[in-house]
Amino acid sequence: MEEDLTTDLTVLQGHLDGMLNRVHANSATLQRFQTFEKGLFNLNSLSEMMEYVLKAQDFFELDYIGLCLIDAKTELKNYLFKGGFALQANPKLIILPDDELIQTKFGHSVTPYLGAYKTAKCAEFFSLDKHKPASVAIIPLIRRGKCLGTLNMGSLDSQRFIDSMATDFIEHMAAVVGICLENHLNFETLNRSSLIDSLTGVNNRHFLEQRLGEEIAIAQRSTEPLSCFFLDIDELKNINDHYGYHVGDQVIILASAVIREQLRNNDVLVRYTGEKFIALLANIEQGQGIEIAQRIRYAVKALGVSTPDGLVSVTISIGCSTYNPVNGVQLKPANVETNLIEKAEQALHKAKSDGQDSVVSASGFSDPMTLANLFKRHQ
Repeated sequence: MEEDLTTDLTVLQGHLDGMLNRVHANSATLQRFQTFEKGLFNLNSLSEMMEYVLKAQDFFELDYIGLCLIDAKTELKNYLFKGGFALQANPKLIILPDDELIQTKFGHSVTPYLGAYKTAKCAEFFSLDKHKPASVAIIPLIRRGKCLGTLNMGSLDSQRFIDSMATDFIEHMAAVVGICLENHLNFETLNRSSLIDSLTGVNNRHFLEQRLGEEIAIAQRSTEPLSCFFLDIDELKNINDHYGYHVGDQVIILASAVIREQLRNNDVLVRYTGEKFIALLANIEQGQGIEIAQRIRYAVKALGVSTPDGLVSVTISIGCSTYNPVNGVQLKPANVETNLIEKAEQALHKAKSDGQDSVVSASGFSDPMTLANLFKRHQ
């Protein structure tokens, strides 16, 4: 009898020890989740969020953590690119063109998958360079009934994720990630709509006002040239009067796309007014700028715009100016801005008066004494 009681007490003690261990483990897990959430809520951009989540495996002692996100309109890629996020350097972020993969694997269920790594079910959610995880958790990110993608976690421990385990922490984490993702996407969309021209999809004048000072400051720090193009589609008023504004709008859309194609990804292109555009090209000196402007002119001239009378050709006039910073000379950015734009605009007027369909370059400026004279009227 006494031996049986001792055995029962030993078993009970074992159960209690196990329960205490689980309590301690759950408490530690909760603390890690709370630390992770605090960091997540304090991030300022979509790019920061991506980097934070993809590096969070140490928070949870995992061997893999990644995301599959749906990007039907390629907006996500654009936002990340502009935020400086390197997609190729972060293969654990998988971009999906639609929700077909998630629908195929999950149907309309929003229940996470926890269990063994099965190639047929899991492979497309994981970008693996070495070992396959033994167990995984694939959790759909759902916001307002819409699937944004999945959060994917993996462990070499086959018992880390099993189908019988509670999913409270994991689902809560996925919900927080989904909320933050939605908020950042909404912010990027709102910010983009305030800085993007709705007709052409290029940046607008408000964006130029923000960016021009930054480009000049960068040029002064690096002492590298900054070139500016002032571009004007020729005879757009006549096209509008003869064919209607819908054709005129088509001319603007096609011309802006051609201009964009001739520029680098880091060059700035804005629709300044109606048929006028401004481009900023960092580290492009005067001669290079003229060559690029000529390429733009030839590309626009090759356009054919459909009208009731057949294809109509389009031409463009371009004025160029270049700022050449002097090492150790810090000019007021506002003065450089004014002069850079004005010189490009003066060159544009010369191109228009010379018969249009041409490129005219103003002389570059860098001499501080010359600048002091030029800027007297702006001080």
